[in-house]
Amino acid sequence: MIRLVVAGVAALLVTFWLHRRLVRAPGVRRRWAVAADVVLIVLGVATTMAFAVGDVFDPEWARPIGFVGFTWAAVVYYLLLGTVAIAIVSGLVRVVRRVVRRPGGGLPRRILAGSTAVVVVAALAVTGYGITEASSPRIVEHHADLKNLPAAFDGVRIALVTDVHVGPARGEGFVRRVVDDVMAQRPDLILLGGDLTDGTVAKVGPDLEPLRDLHAPLGVFGISGNHEYYVDDGGAWLDFWETLGITTLRNERVELRRGNDVVDLAGVYDETAPDPYAPDYAAALGNRDRSRPVILLAHQPIQAEDAAEYGVDLQLSGHTHDGQLWPNTYLVRFQQPVTAGWGDVDGVPVYVTRGTGAWGPPVRVLAPPEITMLTLRPSPAR
Repeated sequence: MIRLVVAGVAALLVTFWLHRRLVRAPGVRRRWAVAADVVLIVLGVATTMAFAVGDVFDPEWARPIGFVGFTWAAVVYYLLLGTVAIAIVSGLVRVVRRVVRRPGGGLPRRILAGSTAVVVVAALAVTGYGITEASSPRIVEHHADLKNLPAAFDGVRIALVTDVHVGPARGEGFVRRVVDDVMAQRPDLILLGGDLTDGTVAKVGPDLEPLRDLHAPLGVFGISGNHEYYVDDGGAWLDFWETLGITTLRNERVELRRGNDVVDLAGVYDETAPDPYAPDYAAALGNRDRSRPVILLAHQPIQAEDAAEYGVDLQLSGHTHDGQLWPNTYLVRFQQPVTAGWGDVDGVPVYVTRGTGAWGPPVRVLAPPEITMLTLRPSPAR
């Protein structure tokens, strides 16, 4: 409920700002001004309600509200960027005129109206493009080089799926397409890296039913992300995944076997998970045979900083969405050591997928969703 109140207050403030910048400042005439304000208010209410879909409201009937409300949130994001830019330019014009002692304020109303119209069209166009980009995750192929990789594991293909975020804006149909795409790759191992849903097990759990059809010779494993704990108990979500045939890794390690060869697979809770779900790297990675490689599944790239002392050979993560909405990519870099693709964190090779779905707005701009296929191979001799 607190989250809903915060969303409502934010939507109210944003709606008032947009009224000032899109309606009042350009001098929109009365009839059109009233119509514009009505649209802004309705969409603001839809955005507020979207935050409750999957928690307070059942997605079975409320998902259209979630889709529209969160899509409007993406439009608002770009409207804010554009209107702030206009406000800055207008302020600079005002300052320059005062310095040179010329009459007048900021930008003339005619220019203000024209530039505002351009911003509105651009925000709608970018969001429309982003909906298309977010709708179809692409298959991304990479090689992962591991030291001491046993011969039997050379060429093993791993499917990595994270950040599906079904619930408020996307449902079972999207999950079905993801499952079909994964199985079409015929992976040897399937890893689910958290943030599969937004909502409660009771309301959103049915959307994950297609995950029952995931299967691979080496198994299907999963860990929780941060969103599993937002509106429900993360442990309850992991228990539910187990009913779908997913083996969950809860600060623990398992052995992957092919013949007599073994590779360790470990998984930890999310960095921000509350007690009793705090990540325990010693439990997952300690007291192991370091002569064989270990792959760590951890939701956030930054978790490699804590895992480094345990000699992790490869960490697989998601979480970042590569910013999801450009230019957020540049902001994510302040919070995570790797935003997408390959990186090195304290000596740990880390691969970060952009994620398969989208959080909040079903929109991605210059951060395409992906299903990652990693092919294992031994590190080249040095």
